[in-house]
Amino acid sequence: MAMNSFQEKRKEVLASTEGKVLEIGLGTGLNLTEYPAHIKDITSVDVNLGMISYVKKRAKLAGKTVDHRVVTAEKLPMANQIFDTVISTWTLCSIPNVHQALEEIHRVLKPNGKFIFIEHGLSRRQSVRKWQKRLCPLWKKVGDGCHLDRDIKALLSSHAFEMIEYKEFDMRRMPKLVSHMYQGIAVKKD
Repeated sequence: MAMNSFQEKRKEVLASTEGKVLEIGLGTGLNLTEYPAHIKDITSVDVNLGMISYVKKRAKLAGKTVDHRVVTAEKLPMANQIFDTVISTWTLCSIPNVHQALEEIHRVLKPNGKFIFIEHGLSRRQSVRKWQKRLCPLWKKVGDGCHLDRDIKALLSSHAFEMIEYKEFDMRRMPKLVSHMYQGIAVKKD
């Protein structure tokens, strides 16, 4: 996920980040160097305790302050309506209860707050979809819970988000099972 093509996408996706920011699934902090210069403070959540040392190094390199919490996105320990922007980059695929996580994201966003995302998921090609569905149970076991076949657009539409920017595309030089991307900005509808 640190290849140049991924970093370019991160920079593109994060360009419209503003205000108070929450990042879901920060991982090793690959996004930190790609945030716009005006974003100095980021709150983040990730379930993996082993990522903190990587996050600290990348935060220092990027000149960012990160309030990192080792918690699940399904139960965010934040008050209602406090973030202007919530970020998710290649994370929704591996959250066990993605519906609950989206409800939590909706809850912590301010009215008209932005949910900015890029995710891989269910392909538009029927032949690829068939294999995504067949291989998903095994893939989840070897891929740390990653679902090959989540329809990200349908998930967001079912959780009171309105798409203001949206595109789907296949990322080059990626296996077809994981190359279909959903990218956009959704705002919180009340």
